[in-house]
Formats: sequence, structure tokens, C-alpha cells
Amino acid sequence: MFTGIIEERGEVVCWAPRADAARITVRAPLAVSDARHGDSISVSGVCLTVVDQGTDWFTADVMAESIAMSTLGATVAGTTVNIERAAQVGDRLGGHIVQGHVDGTATVLSLDDGSAWRVVRFSLAPDLAPLVARKGSIAVDGISLTVSAVGRDWFEVSLIPETLSATTLGTKVVGDSVNIETDILARHVARLHEFESTNTEEFHS
Repeated sequence: MFTGIIEERGEVVCWAPRADAARITVRAPLAVSDARHGDSISVSGVCLTVVDQGTDWFTADVMAESIAMSTLGATVAGTTVNIERAAQVGDRLGGHIVQGHVDGTATVLSLDDGSAWRVVRFSLAPDLAPLVARKGSIAVDGISLTVSAVGRDWFEVSLIPETLSATTLGTKVVGDSVNIETDILARHVARLHEFESTNTEEFHS
């Protein structure tokens, strides 16, 4: 489990595709400072497991599902990624509960700079739209953010200077893709509603 508070920006050293998976190596000194084999590390919102490591890098396997659902498939050496180690019991929950299980991707539609913030509008897939609410939480490339506005096929977030400088969102331009993870509570509510609707239909049939 993660909190969506990015600890450092890492650099992809190697992306090695395989038949139905890939192996990624990321330079991330802080993340590996106390990492062990089998630990979970969020790479731009995707939960990966450490299989090898050095003094300032770690390697993880990326399964086909993660590649299909995220932006990792477009990764090349030199790509900058957001890094967060798994939360420890007793840590402050500065963001929200983030699993590292990406729901899909979104595209940057517009950027609007204010005096001390930047409003970014992203596309929103139809299947994810019911799970995103104004003032609700969402993880974008692993970053815990609050939805400031939402429509049927888009949502917006407002980014403070710290987020722009400490994460990869500060370099995004219109047309770029990002990883999206909706709030886990919204997912469970939607699932319960699905069963309630099915039961109601069966009762009246």
C-alpha cells in the first residue's frame, strides 16, 4: 500500500521487453537505501516488486497486464518516473490509500497556469467516470491528488509548485499520457451497487 506522496524522481536505466512481460531497472537512491528483495515500490503509480538491486538502483519485473494498463510500455532508458516506497505501519497518511493497481491511462487535455498553481485537465474513460468525483481523491502517475472539477469525460486537478517541482507532472504537456488509479472506496461502492442492481432486477423479474 502507498499514500501517493512521491519521495523522489527516479530514472529508468533499462527497459528490457520479453515475450509477455518486461524487466525494468530504475535508478532511485532513496528507494533502495532500505529496500530488500521482494519489497514493493511504486513506479509512476505501478506497484512493482524488487528482484535485484544495487547501491542506487533496483530491478523489477513488469507483467503484461501492467504494461497494457499503464504507460510503462512506452518507457525507454532515460525516462523520469515518480518513486514511492510502500507505506509503513504507523506512518502518517499524507495522501490517500493508493494500491499501485492502475485502472488505465489518461491524456493531458489542457494546462492553465495561475499565479501559484497549475490546473491540468485530463481525459476520463467512460468506465472510470463514475468513480471520479469532485473533491474526491485520485492518483495520477502515483501522485495523490484532489479532483478540483470533473465532467463526463474529463477531470481537473490543481497542482501547487511543490508538486510541479517534486514530480514528473511539472514536465507534462498537452497530449502526454499518465497512469490513473481511482479511489479504492469508490471502486468498492460501485461494485456493491452493481450487485444491488442485479439483485433488484432478479427480484422484479
